[in-house]
Amino acid sequence: MAIQRLFPTRVYQAQARPAAWRALNARLLRECRQLRADDLVGRRWSARNYPGGYTSYSSAHRMHRLSPTFAALARVLDRHVDRFARALELDLRGRELAMTDCWVNIMGRGAVHGLHLHPLSAISGTYYVLVAPGAPGIKFEDPRLERFMAAPPRRRRTRLENRLWATLRARPGKLVLFESWLRHEVAANPLAAERISISFNYSWF
Repeated sequence: MAIQRLFPTRVYQAQARPAAWRALNARLLRECRQLRADDLVGRRWSARNYPGGYTSYSSAHRMHRLSPTFAALARVLDRHVDRFARALELDLRGRELAMTDCWVNIMGRGAVHGLHLHPLSAISGTYYVLVAPGAPGIKFEDPRLERFMAAPPRRRRTRLENRLWATLRARPGKLVLFESWLRHEVAANPLAAERISISFNYSWF
């Protein structure tokens, strides 16, 4: 008997060594907080759409083109995205897979990212700048979920690959990449400490 795994959903994770991420994250942290202080439009949008938090998604979403520090991060991300694209066996001959968007997320107590995907992108991801112990990770939804019309429940202790929802832990210096069609969310931050991450999209057209 043979069981094959068909149509897998792949998620890429990488954790930088402390010596590699601490200096970069210190610069990113200063710029993320300074951006929030300067970005009146973004703060107003966040007050309406992102209670308890701040995001530059609606106001400064190409930070890799505005800041040398974010550009340095983008160069690191480029190498990881290239590895992920090769693992996915994407045919990119004659095409360039390039970063199109890069923005800041600062989650205060109670802030939440609702379930969403990233349309008009190929690969998306997040890089963690500041994460306190106990802060929520990123939660992915099985893309087949709506078709499980008569499926029995899964066992309480199930391998990660068989779960309907999977949460990956967030920690400073960690990178998570996924195909942009994969829906995901972040639960409400229960801590007073801010959870700061940088999200981004890569497209080939």
